[in-house]
Amino acid sequence: MAEAGKQRLAYIDWMRGLACLLMFQTHCYDSWLGGPARNTSFIRWSQLGGTLPAPLFLFLAGVSFALVTDRMRRKGIPANEIAITTIRRGAEIFGFGLLFRVQEFVLGQPWAPWTDLLRVDVLNIIGLSMIFMGVACRLTKSRAANTVLAAVVALAIAIATPMMWTTWRPQWLPWYIESYVNGVHTYDSPRVWLFPIFPWTAFAFAGLAVGFLLFSEWAAKNLAKAAALFGIAGLGLFYLSAWFDSLPVRLYAVYDYWHTSPNFFLARVGILMMIIFLSYSWCRWGAGQWGFSPLIQLGQASLLVYWVHIEFVYGRFSILTKRAQTIPTASFGLLIIFAAMVLLSMARTRFKGRGAAILAWLRRTPYPATQG
Repeated sequence: MAEAGKQRLAYIDWMRGLACLLMFQTHCYDSWLGGPARNTSFIRWSQLGGTLPAPLFLFLAGVSFALVTDRMRRKGIPANEIAITTIRRGAEIFGFGLLFRVQEFVLGQPWAPWTDLLRVDVLNIIGLSMIFMGVACRLTKSRAANTVLAAVVALAIAIATPMMWTTWRPQWLPWYIESYVNGVHTYDSPRVWLFPIFPWTAFAFAGLAVGFLLFSEWAAKNLAKAAALFGIAGLGLFYLSAWFDSLPVRLYAVYDYWHTSPNFFLARVGILMMIIFLSYSWCRWGAGQWGFSPLIQLGQASLLVYWVHIEFVYGRFSILTKRAQTIPTASFGLLIIFAAMVLLSMARTRFKGRGAAILAWLRRTPYPATQG
């Protein structure tokens, strides 16, 4: 059982590291490529890969939330204490998101407008999603009820998203509140590059439902079978999504497949479930854990590397001139960012929990050498 637990965490960390790598390549090529390189199929494939990191981060936040909640329940911790602990953690992540916006605003001066402080970024929505999941898990007591409620919430958010962006827009709310609903920010319509509750929180609840199934007693004893079943179910969801999209019936006044459609949500959840099987297989039977794994290492410090890399890719301290690079030079920059973030995550892992000892070492009183 101990080995199974280790394996489980390894492949989840590998998935999180994969999300980091996909995020790095998307951001680097988007920020640095210039001239003719911006009109190639290369950058279009890069941007297509960029549709996965945010869903992966949110989905895995839900999976990890299920793992933490399940472990606390097995220890007999009271439901209210579990809710307080998990909701507090969500509030911390939300707070980190606000701090990140402050940092970007300060470093973006004198060009960044004050409204950037209130942009809804991925950290904000991960934190809010964790708070919502904490409330949902408190409302139900059994694993089955948790799974059903999480799946229902995910589907409800996905189904409501097209309307929350168009015909049901809560325009009576202040823009900085409405932005958390549909990502409108200061514009006249929702922006696809922001991370509002609709649809992004749906990925977290989908991960929560999957997580409660993935960490059940049967799955713990039959992890390979469980991973394979998730892969098959994910493939089924992907094709079900394509079938729904091919139907002549249209339920929405405005239909945008790539940004708000429930069908695209189903397709992406299907892909995420297939990635569970592929990452488990790679870590168990492939080279995923042969010696040192950069992706597993990144996955153990994903919040930190997300926070830090942005400034060196998009910000004032970008290591390459933005919108001016060829594909080879941008790729070399990507390699530098990847290596630097792996080293940063290694330092974070090594010194995690040793802050007091390091502080004591820095404050130590030097003694003069005694004469013999």
